[in-house]
Amino acid sequence: MKKTLKGNAVRAPARGAAVTGLTMALAVPATAAAAVAPAAVPPGLSCDTGKHAIDDYTGFALCRNNGSATQTFWVHLVCGWSPDADGEHVTLSPGESGQSTAHCAGLGSGIGEIHVRP
Repeated sequence: MKKTLKGNAVRAPARGAAVTGLTMALAVPATAAAAVAPAAVPPGLSCDTGKHAIDDYTGFALCRNNGSATQTFWVHLVCGWSPDADGEHVTLSPGESGQSTAHCAGLGSGIGEIHVRP
């Protein structure tokens, strides 16, 4: 007696396609979630941000006002396990430069991101 594998022959490729589709569907959101968009600098300001040379828990934003109006900014640090930290508010007239600094608590994992806030 001859066995037919017709049902199994159809299900195997369908099952393989479903697994591949699920794998692709899960891979796309995971990749998209890992990508972090760079923080936008407020219009009219040009800023450099970074960590202190000898202290990974202290971050800064050094900005210049290239606009035609007075602007205020501050640095915002995303501190990992510790609460986020904001630096002092700095007001710049057109053409002026200034720096805002902040410090993450030492119990956390340090600075994860640095943003300039208007």
